[in-house]
Amino acid sequence: MTYTYEIIRSNRRTLALEITENAELLIRAPRRCSSAYIQAFVEKKQVWVETHMEKQLLRAQARPQASEEECLALMKRARTELPPLVERYAVLMGLTPKGIKITSAKKRFGSCNSKNSLCFSYRLMQYPQAAIEYVVVHELAHISHKNHGADFYALVKSVLPDYKARDKLLKK
Repeated sequence: MTYTYEIIRSNRRTLALEITENAELLIRAPRRCSSAYIQAFVEKKQVWVETHMEKQLLRAQARPQASEEECLALMKRARTELPPLVERYAVLMGLTPKGIKITSAKKRFGSCNSKNSLCFSYRLMQYPQAAIEYVVVHELAHISHKNHGADFYALVKSVLPDYKARDKLLKK
């Protein structure tokens, strides 16, 4: 099967394939890479492309599509529920975030920046409470550990021993 794709050229050294949220194929390529070489690369990776394209199409079908009204309701709920939840777990973990922001991020449920300010996507509110709590604890843990190392997960596990099951809820 052949696919149409978009090529994004930049000052990179290697070729990379990406299947977007909308199940489109992106090729990231060095500026001087020939079209023939790119085509051969895509053909060589055809099995990978087909596998991941199918997964992304299934995800897209399963992804809840919220109307503008539903998005506003989720945003309001996030602004109401997340700050007290962050405060509760921050006290439990002995951590102090610098601030909390609710965003409309599509690819991340949460983040913690270098100044220890937390961001959460309102889209997180579409998931079960156990998953929401996991994301809160996960981002709070980044205040102490800026990576996903053993110490990071030990801290998460000390608060949520079932964190792996909670994380799986976000993948559904």
